Amino acid sequence: MASLTKKPTQVYLRPEQVEPLRALARRRKVSVAELVRQGIDQVLAAVPPEEDPLLGIIGLVDDDGPTDMAEKHDDYLVKWIQEENRSWDPKSS
Repeated sequence: MASLTKKPTQVYLRPEQVEPLRALARRRKVSVAELVRQGIDQVLAAVPPEEDPLLGIIGLVDDDGPTDMAEKHDDYLVKWIQEENRSWDPKSS
């Protein structure tokens, strides 16, 4: 069995959205699902960088840190968490 390249998701549209969305899909010769995916891509692209949860790790290591940080950042982050007995939850950033 082939794996899906997309995950099924159910979305509830307001009644006034349905027909204009279908009409746009017909004009563009794409599916309604494709328009929804494109809309989601636009929303995600507009998220300001300061809302990125990964920004919470900036500053965990001072400027006197290792010179290979870019290449081995995952290793250093795991080591730091283990040494400090910390539990990092990206959702709390």
